[in-house]
This record gives sequence, structure tokens and C-alpha cells, in this order.
Amino acid sequence: IRQLAWVHDWHVREETYTAALTRIIDAHRALPLASAWGDGTTSSSDGQFYKAGGRGAGTGDVNARHGNEPGVSFYTHVSDQYGPFHTKVIAASASEAPHVLDGLLYHQTGLAIEEHYTDTGGVTDHVFGLCHLLGFRFAPRIRDLKDRRLYLFPGDDAPSSLKPLVGGEIDLEHLAVHWSELLRLAASIRSGTVTASAMLRRLAAYPRQNGLALALRELGRVERTIFTLDWLRDPALRQRANAGLNKGEARNALARAIFFNRLGEMRDRSFENQSYRASGLNLLVAAIILWNTRYLQAALDHLAANGTDMKSDLIRHVAPLGWEHIGLTGDYVWGADPLPENGLRPLRRPISILAA
Repeated sequence: IRQLAWVHDWHVREETYTAALTRIIDAHRALPLASAWGDGTTSSSDGQFYKAGGRGAGTGDVNARHGNEPGVSFYTHVSDQYGPFHTKVIAASASEAPHVLDGLLYHQTGLAIEEHYTDTGGVTDHVFGLCHLLGFRFAPRIRDLKDRRLYLFPGDDAPSSLKPLVGGEIDLEHLAVHWSELLRLAASIRSGTVTASAMLRRLAAYPRQNGLALALRELGRVERTIFTLDWLRDPALRQRANAGLNKGEARNALARAIFFNRLGEMRDRSFENQSYRASGLNLLVAAIILWNTRYLQAALDHLAANGTDMKSDLIRHVAPLGWEHIGLTGDYVWGADPLPENGLRPLRRPISILAA
């Protein structure tokens, strides 16, 4: 207990959480089984609401999903290999869209994300435009997509089937005038001079006549129009997005099961302690995913050694998110017995059902 208290006092801070999460995600990414779920180039992000304990000042903030119930959201990015590589605390009533790029840019893992999925809450034209400038393909699952307008270049004409969806033309002249400013904005965000979330919040708050905000909106309209057409004609894109978001939802179920302390409520009032709570929860989720993946790999190796070779199209449907075998409550006994040479405990019993 004294050692745990010493670790808490001297080593619990955001940079140590980030370093520990980086090592776990990279260790998980290196396991052979992780490649069966994805190649680490796609990801999704979503917010998970946690109710605040007691009565708080947030009761006056109302949003469509949670009403005036006080609480916060943990906004988490999850790779296609199930690794939760970034998390942060945001207000429950805040828009998720400004925070989409933070996880893609500021994680310290070896993941090279190329395509990213969100639900409707993470979608704005500014996010579409900035993702394009920073080299990410933004592929959100948008609710009521048929009601979103398409935008054409001046002089272009849409097919008759798409004309009801056209909302106007792109202002190319305004985009050309402010193009150098857009490139400077992207360079500043990429270099870390300013965070993407801070810049997107500021641009969204600017008056409508602000030149840079309008230029980024016009670029976003171009990207959103191209994406909408791809979404309508490409079933594989829709399947990838749905699969990516489902992985994030499954990870949220594991996080909810683990977050049982203090009756599953957020009792911390300071943003610093809330951030520690979110980072600690995400670190524990990542550790369980790594543990499950290593032992799933051991089970598959055992099957292969006994003549039963699982097909890859079946393995990719086995997720490392189970927690029934984990003692979430009760007494914790730290055994002193050394582990075997491979570092893993022996499997509880041979799996003979599939081999039969």
C-alpha cells in the first residue's frame, strides 16, 4: 500500500499516463493477432457520458442527449485494432467536432492513422476542411445525410437525380485569396503551436464575415460533397465506418463495466482530477485489451499445435474486450510465484471442442 501511495504522489500526472498508454498500445500493435482486426491505419472516436455525483453547477447546461443531468464526457479515439490510443475530458454539453483532430495529431503511439470515423456529433465543414489539409480522410456516419446539401464548382451542372441535393456553388475566389492563410493554419496545428480543438472552437465562434473561417468552410464543403458521393456509391466505405464505430461502442461497454468506483459517478470537481480519472480508466482498458489479446493468441497457438487452425475470417470477429474472467471487485492477491519462461500463465484447460 505504501508503494502504491508513493507512485500516486510522485508519478500520477498526464505525461506519465501518456507514456504508459503509448507503451501498451505499441506492445498491442506488435502482436500478430492485432493485425487480424486491422492494419492500424483507421480509427474512430466517440464521447462517453459519465454522470456527476451530487448536485453540480452543470445542471444549467442542457444538451439533446443528456438533458440537464450534470456530468462530463470522455472523448476517446480507438484504432481498428481496438487500441484506445487517446482520451480527453470535454464538457457534456460541448460539441465533439473540435476534438476529433486532437487525438489524431497528439497521440504518441506508432499508429499511422489515414482514415477516421465519427458519428454526427463530430461533423462540421471546418473539420472536413482541416482533415484534408492535415492529410486525414474524414469518413463520418452522418444522420439524415439526404438532408445535407451538395456544393458544385462554378459552371458545373449536377445530374438530374442529384439536383434536389445541390445547395449552391463553392466560392473559389474567396478560397484562393485565403489559401495561404489556410496553409499557415494547418502548419501551426501540425507543429503544435496551437491545438486543433482550440483553433476550431475559435473559428466556429468568429462572425460569419471572417475570411479564414469562411475559406475553411468552403474547403470543407468541397470535401463533404466528395465524401457524400463516395458514401452513397461505395458500400465498402459504409461497412468500414460502421465497423470502426462499433469497435468504439464495444470499448465503451468495457470502460463502463470498469468504472464502478464511487457508484460509477464522476465525483472529481477539478479538470485536472477529471483528466487523471479519464486517463487512468483508458490506461486500464488498454491493459485489459493487451492482456486479452496475448491470451487469445496463446489459445490460437494451442489450437494450431493440436491440428485446429482457425481461419482468419473467423478470428477477426473475436474481440479482446471481454471482462467476465477479470475480478473487478473483491480481494486482490499479488502472487510471488514466478511466471513461466514465456511470461504467460498456463491456459486453464485445453480447448477440445473445436478440435473434436
